[in-house]
Amino acid sequence: MTGNSAFVVIAEFRVKPGMVDAFIELAHIDADGSVANEAGCRSFEILATEDDPESLVLYEVYDDRAAFELHLQQPHFFTFRDGVLAVQVSEPTVRFFTRLG
Repeated sequence: MTGNSAFVVIAEFRVKPGMVDAFIELAHIDADGSVANEAGCRSFEILATEDDPESLVLYEVYDDRAAFELHLQQPHFFTFRDGVLAVQVSEPTVRFFTRLG
């Protein structure tokens, strides 16, 4: 691996009609807290698809798997995790990747 490698998380959410703004607000709490308070979080983006506004994606980049595991213990993550239950249609699809350079 190169020095540019990273652990990438892509979480895809389906949000209930009318709940997109609530989801985005919760996601910003998690994203802002992650970037500001977690040394191992390199990037945290909130994405929307062009053709389906209720399909949203979180794109997160961490130094390594351990940094992501630390993320899962942060208060801002708990706020997001607990709040999103009311706005999502079902459990998100979460995939893990290693960036190779």
